[in-house]
Amino acid sequence: MDKVLNQHEIDEMVRAARAGASARALPKEAVVNPWDIRQSGQIGAEQLRAINQLHEAFARNLTTSVGGFLRVVFDCSLVSAEHLTYREFLQRVPGKTYLASCDLSPFGTVAVLQLDLEIAFPLIDVMMGGEGKSGELTRDLTEIEDQILEGVMRIICRDLRMSWQAINLEFKFGACQQISQAQRLMPPDEKNLCLSFEIKMAETRGTLNLAVPALVSNALLRKISAAISYRRPHSPVETRNQIQKRLLDCVFPLELAMPHMNVRIEDLSRLAPGDLLPFPRSAAAAASLQIEEVPLLSAAPVRVGARRAARVLALEPQASAVTES
Repeated sequence: MDKVLNQHEIDEMVRAARAGASARALPKEAVVNPWDIRQSGQIGAEQLRAINQLHEAFARNLTTSVGGFLRVVFDCSLVSAEHLTYREFLQRVPGKTYLASCDLSPFGTVAVLQLDLEIAFPLIDVMMGGEGKSGELTRDLTEIEDQILEGVMRIICRDLRMSWQAINLEFKFGACQQISQAQRLMPPDEKNLCLSFEIKMAETRGTLNLAVPALVSNALLRKISAAISYRRPHSPVETRNQIQKRLLDCVFPLELAMPHMNVRIEDLSRLAPGDLLPFPRSAAAAASLQIEEVPLLSAAPVRVGARRAARVLALEPQASAVTES
C-alpha cells in the first residue's frame, strides 16, 4: 500500500528542493592561494640544468683535489641547487657545525660555507695522521681544529674560483664563524643561491653547503642565460637573416671592367710604347661591375672630383634572376 504524506512532510520536501536549486545556482567559490612575492626570480629550468652541470664538475674536481691532498678516498657529489633566503639557509644548519665565510671579489660581499661535523672530524683526523675516525659530535671544534681544517677550505675556495671563472669571481677564505656571528653576515631576507653537496669518506658521510648572495649568483645566471640563448637553434629564416647581417660587414673585391673583347695576338705582339690598341667596342657602352669576378651590375665609368667612380645603370640578367629567386 502506497504511503500517504502529510502536510508537514510535503513542506519539508519543498523546502529541501528549493535549497538544492539555490545552491546549484550559486557560482563556485574561487580558490585563492597565498603567494609570497619573495618566490619571484626562481631559477629557470635551463639555468638550473646549467648550474647543476657547472657544480657537478666542481664536485668532481673537489673529489680529485681533496682526495689527492689527503691521500684518502674522498667523494663529493651535488645534491641540490635552489634559491633560499639567508634565514632559511641558517635554519637548516645544525646547532653544532663548522661555518666559514668567503670573501667574494670584486663584488665586495661574502659567501658562507657550512660543513657537517660528521665529515669535519674525520678530515682533521686524517690531516693529523689518523685513519679518518669521527670525533665527538656533541662538542664544537677547537681553534686548533679550525686552523687545521682551513687547508681543506682553501682547496674548496680554489675549486669554486675555477668553476665560477665565467664571471671572474674570486673566492677567498675569510674566517671561521660561530652561528651567532654568521647571522650578521647577510640580511635575513636576502636571496641566496644555495648549493648542497654530499661528501663520503670511508664509512662516514655528511653535507657541504654553500650560500652565495643573489647579487653574485644573478651575474652567473645572466652569463648562463646569454650562453643558452646563443646556443639555442635558430629557425631557417632567423639563420638566413643572421647570415645576411654578418655579410653586410664583409669586404669583397670590386672591379669595373669591359669584358668579352677579343684582340688578335699579332696586334699584341707588335705593341710598342705610344701605340694605340683599338677595341671592338663602343666607348659609350656600359661596363660590367664585377664582385669576386661575378658580373652583377652594368655601370658607366664616371669621375667624382678627383676620384674614379661607377654609375650603376642596371642589374645584369643573371643577377636579376638570383634576386628574384
